[in-house]
Amino acid sequence: MRTLLVLGALVASLAAPVTGPPAPLPERMADTGGGSQLITAVAAGPSATTGTVTWWDRRGGRWVRAGEARARFGANGLVEGKSRRQGTSTTPTGLYGLPYAFGTVPRPAGTGYRYRRVTDRSWWCQDNESTAYNRWTEGLPADCRAAESEHLADYGAQYAHALVIGFNYARPVRGRGAGIFLHVNGRGATAGCVSVPAGAMRQILAWADPHRRPHIAVGTRGGPTAITRY
Repeated sequence: MRTLLVLGALVASLAAPVTGPPAPLPERMADTGGGSQLITAVAAGPSATTGTVTWWDRRGGRWVRAGEARARFGANGLVEGKSRRQGTSTTPTGLYGLPYAFGTVPRPAGTGYRYRRVTDRSWWCQDNESTAYNRWTEGLPADCRAAESEHLADYGAQYAHALVIGFNYARPVRGRGAGIFLHVNGRGATAGCVSVPAGAMRQILAWADPHRRPHIAVGTRGGPTAITRY
């Protein structure tokens, strides 16, 4: 009887599926943007203000982690990008392009992205009534109120180096939000951006290759804003 039990257990173990480590995160996502580079920014849940940013390369048909850093998100957590409202200090979840880089200091060595240097006249217009809504401007347009915009030079540490996240960018919806970037950490949570330590930001800019069409995916580990949905 004991022999039969042992044989039965052996057969059952042989029939059980072999499980290995989970597939890399990009392999489990619904979309990665079609390029061969990807940045993922993941928080534990929608109320979290910290998480992890990882940058990935696609090599030989598989996604391989190229680097990782601790990340900060909006002071009020994360929210679905399509339903986000401006001024809520929430980071929009979703999959977005990365139009260009900028900074208050010179571009890091090896940066391949178009890099705009911040001047004393550089603004990011966030005025919903302006024709320049959610755009960089050199000099503040007459229809863009300073109180509703960011004077980029005022954020010398945070914007030392940054990548524009293409949230609400191609066809801006008024009231949804403007000026969402991947940038250097400030003192705490962000007003809706994603931030990483200064060294990690320099690494990302040296790694990112616009010819490989990198995107950024922002989301949570699970639930309605799970990063695997994007």
